[in-house]
Amino acid sequence: MNFPDALHKAVKNHKHPLLFATVSGAHLYGFPSPDSDFDLRGCHVLPVTEFMGLDQPVETIESTYLDEGIELDLVTHDAKKYFLMVLQRNGYVLEQIFSPLVVSGGEHHDELKDIAQSSCITRNHSHHYLGFSSTQWRIFSSEEKPRVKPLLYVYRVLLTGIHLMRTGIVEANLLHLNKEFKLSYLPELIEQKLSGVEKQQIKPTDLDFHEKEYLRLRTMLEEAGKLTALPDKPSGRARLDDLLRRLRKDSAK
Repeated sequence: MNFPDALHKAVKNHKHPLLFATVSGAHLYGFPSPDSDFDLRGCHVLPVTEFMGLDQPVETIESTYLDEGIELDLVTHDAKKYFLMVLQRNGYVLEQIFSPLVVSGGEHHDELKDIAQSSCITRNHSHHYLGFSSTQWRIFSSEEKPRVKPLLYVYRVLLTGIHLMRTGIVEANLLHLNKEFKLSYLPELIEQKLSGVEKQQIKPTDLDFHEKEYLRLRTMLEEAGKLTALPDKPSGRARLDDLLRRLRKDSAK
């Protein structure tokens, strides 16, 4: 993917060195509208001097702005905070780490991916995707005129979770996922979103169908979580600790 200059500029002008920065959101999920903003997510490394004073350092940097017509939403966390999230059942940070839309990366990003893949993905990530899907379904079903966009998020979350439990691989792109699941109704929904018709309403006659599909896929995710060969707990804490110490030492040079 050819990234707009605004993304490269955001990386270059970041206050702290970046371990990595990747694109998340609709671009990662495979259904950006023509006017979709860019969600840039990543991990930065605070210098050791930030920890010497009395005040707690600011670990998260967030900004939303327009740059030459590109709407950019930037969120990065310090490595310590980020690594602790990796050790939790947080599928969102895994999707950022493994996003193929890499604006800034390098050997430490590759090392982080290796640690996360081999030592931090567990069966408990199924709970993340079950909870996330419940939230997305609630958003969709509570709308007076239910729209395509939140419905696609429901399906994206459920299929990502099922695939992760079955394979141990993080895949967030709905187009890629549907090659496996072959849900006949998804291509039309995705096409509506891609063409910028995301505010188009779901037909009232289709609501019952999508609710049944939501419940069916939730059951599949629950079963996949029970049957998965993934471990119960992460084992990558020592490796993440070692990586963090090396990053801090490098920042002090």
